[in-house]
Amino acid sequence: MSKVKQLTVALENRPGALAQMAQVLADAKVNVVALLGSTAGTQGSAQVVVDQIGKAKKALDKAGMSYTEGTLEQFELNNKPGVLAEVAGKLAKKGMNIDSAYATMPKGAKKAVLLVATTQQSGS
Repeated sequence: MSKVKQLTVALENRPGALAQMAQVLADAKVNVVALLGSTAGTQGSAQVVVDQIGKAKKALDKAGMSYTEGTLEQFELNNKPGVLAEVAGKLAKKGMNIDSAYATMPKGAKKAVLLVATTQQSGS
């Protein structure tokens, strides 16, 4: 397990909003290595892990795009049944609530990458 930085970029829920953010990062030569997008009504957000956090923040600032910075737990897991249940169970035993999670497990890959945002539950 390691810690990685994540940017949550505020986006309008409209065609092209994600493309615009992605282009801002591409123009700054920043690579998106993980992405989770979500919407609620007219608003949305993109949670992104990038290869160069400083350059990404500078590019988003220059473009006038609002974002927050957070920290995720990153796990490299064997790509086999039951591993997600094991990790989620260990976090639960520590009193950690999973607020969001996203993973990538390319077909045939031996390892999967799981990114998890957590909060400590009171009383734990």
